[in-house]
Amino acid sequence: MAKVESLFPILDSQPLSPLARRAADAELDSTGHLIEYRPLESRSILTKVVSGRKMPFTHSINPYRGCEFGCRYCYARYTHEFLELRSPEDFERKIYFKQNAAWLLEQELKRLKPGTEIALGTATDPYQPVERRQRITRSLLEVFARHSGFRLGIITKSALIARDLDLLKEVAGRHSLTVRMTVTTMNAKLARILEPRAPRPDLRIRTVARLRGAGLRAGVMCSPLMPGITDTRRSIDAVARAAAAADASFLFAGALFLKPCSQPTFLNFVREHFPGQLEGYKRRHAGSAFVSAEYKKRVNELVESIRGEHGLGARDSGDAEWQDTQGEGMGAAEPQPWLPFQ
Repeated sequence: MAKVESLFPILDSQPLSPLARRAADAELDSTGHLIEYRPLESRSILTKVVSGRKMPFTHSINPYRGCEFGCRYCYARYTHEFLELRSPEDFERKIYFKQNAAWLLEQELKRLKPGTEIALGTATDPYQPVERRQRITRSLLEVFARHSGFRLGIITKSALIARDLDLLKEVAGRHSLTVRMTVTTMNAKLARILEPRAPRPDLRIRTVARLRGAGLRAGVMCSPLMPGITDTRRSIDAVARAAAAADASFLFAGALFLKPCSQPTFLNFVREHFPGQLEGYKRRHAGSAFVSAEYKKRVNELVESIRGEHGLGARDSGDAEWQDTQGEGMGAAEPQPWLPFQ
């Protein structure tokens, strides 16, 4: 049957949601290398978490939409679909900063009970490069410094968090504060292609040491563990050894969570750099974002063993130098038939 063009195409198009309309109308603020920055009119800064997965927090804050770090595995790329931006590259090239964030937080905290768990940076990094200029995350910490009694967690890959040590110490005196620094690998060459615009792993570890030296509770998230790429004992042990040398309060590691929106970007990465793993990833994630229960169980046992070897989670103090591995070669992915993820 021949294709018939609509006589009323304007009636066929779906209207933009209010959020997508605000994003579409946002004026260009500035640009970086292949990146656009735009202000986004926001009506709320606190999000109530609704998830079937067990989360350690009930509310989240993301000062920015989109993330410049461009991590190949990032599960949060779907959030740009709410702006009707569906190209995978848009998430890391079109960055929106939320307007009036501090004022909104001031109002919304009044409605929360003491002890409420709030996570800062669950979808996008609150200390990505644009924060250096916009200082929205810092403005939110200033608000928390005027309140007390919440359980606050910050998740980042950035050494920029050390800029706010003064505020973090003040916040920690009024709330229960935990900083989680993500370090997926200590191999700087691998990190550069896996997290192309994030700080080097050794810089992140040094930042953990600075946070701990300031008396803050700060630990390392060795996540996500990617089968055949970062889930080897050698790889996890290198992160754990560096975390222990930095006197990290804890080490956490979780398996890859690969949403459909993230698969094109991640699978292209695997195809280029770890082609021998490609078919396994395709089979496993064709119908599920999760690794198998058996894989999760065995990798958890591996992580627990490594944590025990380094005494993580039970360290009181200790100043030690960690090995700078930025000069290491990537090497081939070590096969692990005993860790089936398919």
